[in-house]
Amino acid sequence: MTTRNPTDWMWAQACDMIDQAERMHRQFFRLAAPSQARTIWEPPVDIFEDDAEVVIVVALPGVAADSIVVTTEYGEIIVRAEGRLPFAGPRRMVRRLEIPYGYFERRVRLPEGSVAAATREMQNGCLILRLRKTGRTE
Repeated sequence: MTTRNPTDWMWAQACDMIDQAERMHRQFFRLAAPSQARTIWEPPVDIFEDDAEVVIVVALPGVAADSIVVTTEYGEIIVRAEGRLPFAGPRRMVRRLEIPYGYFERRVRLPEGSVAAATREMQNGCLILRLRKTGRTE
């Protein structure tokens, strides 16, 4: 059994927390770059892969399924849409705003080899894209 050095453990924890904070900042408060002038935020994604398919889950709370555009470009899949503020109005004050709204774009690098779109569905506020593997390059 090895013992942990408390200093090493605390340093590792601090670095993990900084990484997590930076990742959250990039996801939700990314400033629009000139090449992506309209992009306000970047939704988080989970990616799963096996021998037959790649599954991409994009968290899109409150985004209407029919407003989402999915394209591919230069080996990436791109998900774009706009999340609208649902309860805003002239007679309503915003007390807290933690869910990101506005135009978003998320680019996900596709794995090596060929993939083809298989299914697309919205489930529990998440866009689920299933990509069927059609061939591998060695």
